[in-house]
Amino acid sequence: MAKRVAVIDIGSNSVRMVVYEKTSRFAFHLLHEEKSKVRISQNAYKHNGYLQEEPMQRTLFALHDFLEICNSFKVRKVLCVATSALRDAPNKAEFLQRVRRELKLDIKIISGEKEAYFGALSCANLLPKQKNALTIDIGGGSTELAQIDDKEITNPISLKLGTVRLKELFFDNDDIDGAIAYIDEELDKLQNIHEVDTLIGIGGTFRAISAAILKEDDYPLNKLHAFEYKAKHLKKYLHKIMDAKTNKELKELFIKSNRYDVIKPGALILQRVLKKIDINRIITSGVGVREGVYLSDLLRHANERFPANYNTSVRYILDAHVNDATFSNHLAYVAKAIFDKTSDYFEIDKKYRDELVIAAKLYPAGSSVHFYSQNKHSYYIIQSALEYGFRHKEITLIATLVKYAKRKLPSEDHLKLYEKLLPKDEKTTQALSYILSLALALLSHRPRNIDFTVSFKDKELQINSKEELYLAKIAVEKLERPSKDFRVRFL
Repeated sequence: MAKRVAVIDIGSNSVRMVVYEKTSRFAFHLLHEEKSKVRISQNAYKHNGYLQEEPMQRTLFALHDFLEICNSFKVRKVLCVATSALRDAPNKAEFLQRVRRELKLDIKIISGEKEAYFGALSCANLLPKQKNALTIDIGGGSTELAQIDDKEITNPISLKLGTVRLKELFFDNDDIDGAIAYIDEELDKLQNIHEVDTLIGIGGTFRAISAAILKEDDYPLNKLHAFEYKAKHLKKYLHKIMDAKTNKELKELFIKSNRYDVIKPGALILQRVLKKIDINRIITSGVGVREGVYLSDLLRHANERFPANYNTSVRYILDAHVNDATFSNHLAYVAKAIFDKTSDYFEIDKKYRDELVIAAKLYPAGSSVHFYSQNKHSYYIIQSALEYGFRHKEITLIATLVKYAKRKLPSEDHLKLYEKLLPKDEKTTQALSYILSLALALLSHRPRNIDFTVSFKDKELQINSKEELYLAKIAVEKLERPSKDFRVRFL
């Protein structure tokens, strides 16, 4: 696969492009993202689906500029897909020919089921593992759904429900009852959807609503991907959106101005889905069709799945920011060894072992930015780039451990700011922080091979080595301990 790949998604409302760069076999990161609200389907639904000249020309202009951006990044492969607006248009062949003739770009029109599959594929690979989940992608012209159970994707379906479609057919005529009847008739096609507990929201409409909820709740982490909340919270917010009479009221609900004209059709679709299907939990996805198209290409020889126990975000950070892989692995090994010996003493749940090991592996990342501000930059890199496959609670704990490693224990201000996301018992965070700091202290001399072992007896961590470990002794002595009874002794 080419090192740099662009994926262009021509939707009913917007044309979007992402440029990804591989850093190793299955690791990648986003180089660039571009969006243009061309509204290619504007007035199409009022004209039996025919694309109109002005929206088509806008789309051509946007695609021309997208390809210029691709050239600037030296992109070697461009994957361009189109969804509902072109799928439904009787004059789509004319548009495809114009694009091919003027831009030398081939557009692949994907079926509604394939669109649903691509969206679910991105969620199955780039969100934390899900059980009994349903993806929903509310676009301008259609809505796609699919079920996810672990990595298995089933029942992909596309419905002729979209924000622009409903706006032009019903909302422009203030026919809300007609819209409800139309939506419910389409939703009757969801006969095969069963045993669903979680709704995963894909696409601009869902992200706009989740972003508003995140802002209203004063949520401590500025990250939409994998943002979780209760379905009853979403239901209340949808009612507020539908009850808003003016754009000012929508603004007060933290809805952005570019969504004012289509947010209510999207909210109504969601309301009717939640009325039909019993959902308890909501997860917001920052990935969708574009990422699904990219992953289908990236993982085409791997059954469209990452290898077991592989995380693409961790691998990317290691590739891009950790220059000394040996030290990173040593730190993870020692932290894990200390955890295994002391977790019962500190009363730490064993489930936190993985987060501690990842924090240890990624701790050196910040030195690639600035050595003297390593902790600060490692913290920022993890909060920002540890994007895929983790819950917000896991990201926050890993970032916190890295921020305070080699220093004092996490501050009360920090623990209070992130109390929604960190372990309920502050002692757990403090103990994990100490273990990582202790591992760093023991590796102060950065040995080529680990030259000590650890054991634990009677509240005492014993360090066994043939070496003096002079620097390690000094570093350990300086650490703030979470328990006054806990001791470290060098034998």
